Amino acid sequence: MRPYLIAAVTLLCLLLIFKIYRFLIAPRRRSRAKPFCRAYAHRGLGWGEGSYPENSLPAFHAAAAAGFGIELDLQLSSDGKVFVFHDYTLGRMCGVDGKLAEKTAAELRALRLTDSDETIPTFAEVLAAVGGRVPILIELKGESGSTDLCPAMMALLADYSGEWCVESFNPLLLRWFKKNAPGVVRGLLVTDLIKEKHEGSRLTNFLLSTEQMNFLCRPDFIAWDKKYPRGRAFRAALFRRRAASFVYTIKNEAEFAACVLRGDSPIFDGFVPGKDN
Repeated sequence: MRPYLIAAVTLLCLLLIFKIYRFLIAPRRRSRAKPFCRAYAHRGLGWGEGSYPENSLPAFHAAAAAGFGIELDLQLSSDGKVFVFHDYTLGRMCGVDGKLAEKTAAELRALRLTDSDETIPTFAEVLAAVGGRVPILIELKGESGSTDLCPAMMALLADYSGEWCVESFNPLLLRWFKKNAPGVVRGLLVTDLIKEKHEGSRLTNFLLSTEQMNFLCRPDFIAWDKKYPRGRAFRAALFRRRAASFVYTIKNEAEFAACVLRGDSPIFDGFVPGKDN
């Protein structure tokens, strides 16, 4: 084959690879996340000060009273009830063995958060407590391909008048919304799963970390782990497609100010922005 033909074929192959890559990483063509671009209290407000536990009703009351958006985590009990809890296992927060998903709602209600009198709240309880005062950023927890959490959550939100959007590390959960509730604003949580030594295949972790599974869910925003440099796909989403940028987890006033200056939406804990800390 003549050299110019080799060069032409090589160029066409590179162009095809580039187009495939752009297809894989592209967020939603027109992001609808702008109304949700604001500061969010991570798992509620004030729990880092030791006054009450994370993801507890008092923490959510405090965030709503202070006017901050609320970030929280949802999981399903073994009998299909929606609870607000971050860890998959119960040891750190409740001092018992096992996973939340392995317990019934009755078993979970009997547990206490840390050394407090607070129980693990149901999502229905949190919605009643917030009462639409501030937006809610809902993280959908999911270790598998099951999407049972999505319709269960949507049923509880059917009569809720407040603003809310969803985010997840699992693009399959977000894909459910893309197919079944396309009007819901959705965001992909991203971190370096390789450096975090996340369980699962190295290939899957690489694809998730580099956002090459964005095509499954076409997110409206990307929520990036501040511990790591922003990836190429993240920068492309920001500048080429105008996707919104959320950053987690902001730990002090200086980080918060820098985040706001960049135009990012901070998800913070351990301090109260604007308050002497």
